[in-house]
Amino acid sequence: MRNARSLLLFALLALFAGVCLAHGVADDDKAYFEQAAGVNLIPFTYLGAKHMVTGYDHLLFLVGVIFFLYRLKDVGSYVTLFAIGHSVTLLAGVLSETHVNPYAVDAIIGFSVVYKALDNIGALEKILGFQPNTRAAVLIFGLFHGFGLAAKLQELALSRDGLVPNIVAFNVGVEIGQLLALSSILIAMGYWRRSAMFARQAFSANVVLMICGFVLMGYQLTGYFTQQGA
Repeated sequence: MRNARSLLLFALLALFAGVCLAHGVADDDKAYFEQAAGVNLIPFTYLGAKHMVTGYDHLLFLVGVIFFLYRLKDVGSYVTLFAIGHSVTLLAGVLSETHVNPYAVDAIIGFSVVYKALDNIGALEKILGFQPNTRAAVLIFGLFHGFGLAAKLQELALSRDGLVPNIVAFNVGVEIGQLLALSSILIAMGYWRRSAMFARQAFSANVVLMICGFVLMGYQLTGYFTQQGA
């Protein structure tokens, strides 16, 4: 119990720090985005990878997705579905100029973390009376994660010159960042799963994951309603 409380406290502190310091577009990156004109494939690829690696909400969801996946074939299948989902809406959202409220989308992304944690502890079937299709859920939430990424870019004054190849490069960077982050997560999970403590800590870890999702939802919903009341 002491370990679980320490883990919970650490996760919440890390999350609050992340909410304050991460996942927006850094000022220097924002300046580059808005000043760039023409085709800039390598810089946009780098920025896409950087954004994904620091995107704590996307990473929390991925942790939930792979938590009980032991075969690389299964990991690849689920991560591919997630990648397809967020790639479609990232590209379509930016290129078609489909505007969405970033707070609302990020609240749904927070809910995706809650949903996967509930799924991992077997609560969804008890709550709903049936077990939802996990693959479909990962794909659908991937679409919302892509809109979240698109919403961040839509806040910037991007040049139309070279926009299509630059956004494609950004999306490729996102996939590279996802693979790098996922590799680190899988290595850490592999060591943890081999320990005798994993079976006892798995439930508590998913409760922590669920709380992090609720914190994300609360933070984004607060921003949404504050914006509506302004």
